[in-house]
Amino acid sequence: MDQTPEKPAKRKRGRPKSQFNDAPTETLQSVDRALVVLKAVARLERTTLSDLALALAIPTATAHRVLKTLQAQDFVAFDEDTQDWMVGIEAYRTGAAFLNQSNLTQVGHTVMRALMRDTGETANLAVHDKFEVVFIGQVETANPIRAFFPPGSRSSMHASGAGKAILSALGADQVQKLLARVTPEQFTEHTIAEPQALLAELDRIRVRGWSFDREERYLGMSCIGSAIYDRNAQPIAAVSISGPSTRFDDAKVPELGTAVAQAASEITRQTGGRSPTT
Repeated sequence: MDQTPEKPAKRKRGRPKSQFNDAPTETLQSVDRALVVLKAVARLERTTLSDLALALAIPTATAHRVLKTLQAQDFVAFDEDTQDWMVGIEAYRTGAAFLNQSNLTQVGHTVMRALMRDTGETANLAVHDKFEVVFIGQVETANPIRAFFPPGSRSSMHASGAGKAILSALGADQVQKLLARVTPEQFTEHTIAEPQALLAELDRIRVRGWSFDREERYLGMSCIGSAIYDRNAQPIAAVSISGPSTRFDDAKVPELGTAVAQAASEITRQTGGRSPTT
């Protein structure tokens, strides 16, 4: 069922009371102010500098200095195209212990356990950061030969099942902007690093609903992924399975791909998201 995004509350007239109050003597005022800004960016999800300064009732120059400090440590990120600020990947790492209580990881872990049992392969959960995916969860198979991606580990998007799934869900125009800023690395002879070939691969993924990485990052290792969407039908993560290429033969891959796509759809549904085709 479609979910209509809630309308933002109307902004009250006048300048709000500043949230930058004098910190208690036993705390550092600069740290307190940085955390106030970080929480505001998280609450607003995406915000311009001027809107953030207005929401906190602080000078724009002050807000910018705090944001640049947080950006240097990857706690916030800046979108050059939209001029928006948003929470950065380091905020995830710092809050990794709490993340286990989040809806995405809770639902994801339950669905991944079923996916691992159905396919016999290790199931992974990943989010994207710029042109990389960051693995935030995994359910390992009992097979003695298996893939392992510890939480917080990264992989280039163009050379991973989860990454290609998210790239395909972003759309060709967004991918073009990403490719204008990076040069995809050729990890193995199977890596699809040439931009036009990669765009053609992403088109195929959009049609079938799942990606396939056959030894594109590591020789002897294969991976299948599918995107997970939020309530606005935007990709927020991907679920994947990975293992030795010998267990990903051509006859079995479509069946595995369908299982991964169904798992991604289930996580999307249970977390209140919707796919672009819903």
